[in-house]
Amino acid sequence: MCTLTAIFSPAAMAVEDPALTTVSQLQTKWETYKFEVPEGDKQTAFMNSLGEEADAAETRFPGRVEVLIWDGIITSERASMANPLSALGLAKRARDILEKAYKKDPAALSAGATTSLGVLYYRVPGFPIGFGDTEKARQLLEQAVQLAPTGLDALYFYGDFLYNQKEYAKALDVFVRAQKLPPHPDRPLWDHNRHLMIGELIEKIRAKM
Repeated sequence: MCTLTAIFSPAAMAVEDPALTTVSQLQTKWETYKFEVPEGDKQTAFMNSLGEEADAAETRFPGRVEVLIWDGIITSERASMANPLSALGLAKRARDILEKAYKKDPAALSAGATTSLGVLYYRVPGFPIGFGDTEKARQLLEQAVQLAPTGLDALYFYGDFLYNQKEYAKALDVFVRAQKLPPHPDRPLWDHNRHLMIGELIEKIRAKM
């Protein structure tokens, strides 16, 4: 289960807010480990270490929605890399963290908690194995796009959900909207890789249609 990132300008905000300085550091490390370290044991180890940093940040800045969102994102990423025995436990923990953030502010960080919860609900297996719920995922991802209509991750993951539901025409429309967004000046690595993934999915959809 991929996680999602939230769009904001850490450089501008971190000067005044130590919590956002920490969030910026977590975000930068996540992007590096996610997109520049090859999949495998090394990437997993880096992400697990980052998870410990995120947990510590949540303890240091209790109740800060931005910190909760990134703790949830990183925990979700760890779940996607974990062995089957650990994956579901991490996914449940990510869900619980993100639900706290969602209750505080579903629109924060370009609907970061709303988007990430939606991803968990459609990528985690459903009952009796896990807590996955397709309809809940749809509701959350539609809400994320409403809250963050220019949010790259909100659009990407909603389009990915529609693609997996074989709703190809709707998915294509969402991905084309995402493609038209201007590059994010503060997050070139994430922005570039997200657009590559969107381009690949558009090609797959056009081949099917």
